Amino acid sequence: MIANVVVLVLSVVFVSLGMWQLRRLEERRLANTVERSRFEAEPVDVGLLVPAAGADLDSLNHHRAVASGTFVPESEVLIRSQVYLDVAGFHVITPLLTEDGSAILVNRGWVPLEMDGVPVDAAPPPTGTVTVEGWLSPTQERQSLGPVDPEGGRLAAMNRVDIERIQEQVPFELSPVYLVAMGERGGELPVPVAPPTFEDEGPHLAYAIQWFAFLVIGLVGYFSLIRRSLRVSS
Repeated sequence: MIANVVVLVLSVVFVSLGMWQLRRLEERRLANTVERSRFEAEPVDVGLLVPAAGADLDSLNHHRAVASGTFVPESEVLIRSQVYLDVAGFHVITPLLTEDGSAILVNRGWVPLEMDGVPVDAAPPPTGTVTVEGWLSPTQERQSLGPVDPEGGRLAAMNRVDIERIQEQVPFELSPVYLVAMGERGGELPVPVAPPTFEDEGPHLAYAIQWFAFLVIGLVGYFSLIRRSLRVSS
């Protein structure tokens, strides 16, 4: 009797976990669809997108956008641990100062490790008023075990695009999201960041199959034990 209860409880748990992973899979697929539609839509001016989003900045993730202004290379920041064609380097983050006196950070792309000076003289931004097209991204949060950037002072290189931390070292107000510039990947530096893909569904299907497999294995094993015990008793 106790064995039956244990098997029943475990079966319910395995089914629940499997169904939960399938729901997570559907949520991931829906998120991919939404973000793909944002990325494939016509770009919209950042000055319109950000106020319309309000506090829901995640709704801007991967949204195509354009911004016009003047680059401020003296306020550039390099982001460590970026790889292009198996070569380590940095991403170059340069503020773009707009007409209203605010700015948006622009990820201009990848440069190799030897270009570790700020500003990056070997890959300067265009001068004068420019219009940059790309996709938006929210500030990057530190992972639980990720490296910590020092507090205070001027940082030439950081571990992630932390907009609040960069705000501390620039004299103008930054947009709460940053723009990843699009462009052709040729021989010039910086090399534009590769466009995002929206095919990754995560491990949820594999996890669901795993839980259902545990269910089948457990039931087969349990009924095999019952048949064996019946043979012995007969």
